Amino acid sequence: MRLDRYDLKILEILSQDGRITKSRLAEAINLSVSPCWERVRRLEKAGIITGYGARLAPSVLVKRTPVWVQIELKAHNAESFARFEALVHATPEVTECVAVGGGVDYLIKVEADSIDAYQRLIDAWLTSDVGIERYFTYIVTKTVKHPKGGFSRDDFVD
Repeated sequence: MRLDRYDLKILEILSQDGRITKSRLAEAINLSVSPCWERVRRLEKAGIITGYGARLAPSVLVKRTPVWVQIELKAHNAESFARFEALVHATPEVTECVAVGGGVDYLIKVEADSIDAYQRLIDAWLTSDVGIERYFTYIVTKTVKHPKGGFSRDDFVD
């Protein structure tokens, strides 16, 4: 499916405000309501728009201590990576995980009930057979920018 400037603008706006009215969306992209809404339906049908949701503030619901952790594994093979990634998926306190290059294998975000709870989690990982060689802990002191889950149409334009 080829996206034009109207489609990209629709996606940009909806990724920032999924509750925008049909008329305000149409006005924002300079189309009438019917053609604008037909485009939204086409984007949904094509699987480009997969749903709408609310961004929640977990810190309001449950007080958590966010910690970023660099993880280096002892072995660098498919089995070791799969074992560690299975552990990450099975650990609800891990809210983000990315594999990276450059001397560190993974960066993970842990949101624990406390620093003590975080340390107990890491201690359990270290005594397991997951194969952690070394880890570095970074306590979050301030969040500078929250992920919005949105994008800019500039992300699709070269």
